[in-house]
Amino acid sequence: MIVLRDRYTTPSILMGQRGASAAFMPNKFVFPGGAVDRADAAVSLAEPLPPVCHARLGEDSEPDMQDILALAAIRELWEETGLVLGIPGAWQEEIPEDWRTYAATGHLPSAAGLQFVFRALTPPGRPRRFDARFFLVDADLIQGDLDDFTHATDELSHLQWIPLTEARRFDLPFVTEVALAEVAARVHDTSPPANVPYLRNGAEESLFLRLKGYAQPD
Repeated sequence: MIVLRDRYTTPSILMGQRGASAAFMPNKFVFPGGAVDRADAAVSLAEPLPPVCHARLGEDSEPDMQDILALAAIRELWEETGLVLGIPGAWQEEIPEDWRTYAATGHLPSAAGLQFVFRALTPPGRPRRFDARFFLVDADLIQGDLDDFTHATDELSHLQWIPLTEARRFDLPFVTEVALAEVAARVHDTSPPANVPYLRNGAEESLFLRLKGYAQPD
């Protein structure tokens, strides 16, 4: 989840540092995020993804994963930073254990402000391999104090808002640097992208592709 703050004046992004003992990208500064949990499939979005983002997420992907990916991003943002992306409301469905602390804030998860901006498949042979989707969201949609990280877990340390122009001074994974370039290009563009870059690393070659929809028959 790439949270963009003060986009029209002094844009900054929220990042934190992974632990030295982490199996995947130790000590690196990264965006909040993580893996999909089984519980994410049992939760409903109060507001859906923008249609174009829903379509792009569905390309070259397992079926019916769009909402689950968005929910995982919202949950991981809450867990790793203590920031709530959602709308006020009471849950009407059974709350999975992984979502109980989020639900206790009095909010329902909303994906209306998410923009799917980048996808990357990490190379084979790594300790952990991820097929990662990057979402961009404006910090104005976050509920509460943007500087209050007191509810965050200890997965990321040194949580901070980093000026976009200074982010590359930090120790970043290569894929994060690529994602930053996409963010920089979209600072003043609030519309969801019609096509999305996809860095697909395979056993034999690495390809930089574009997810841009399939041609429709006449």
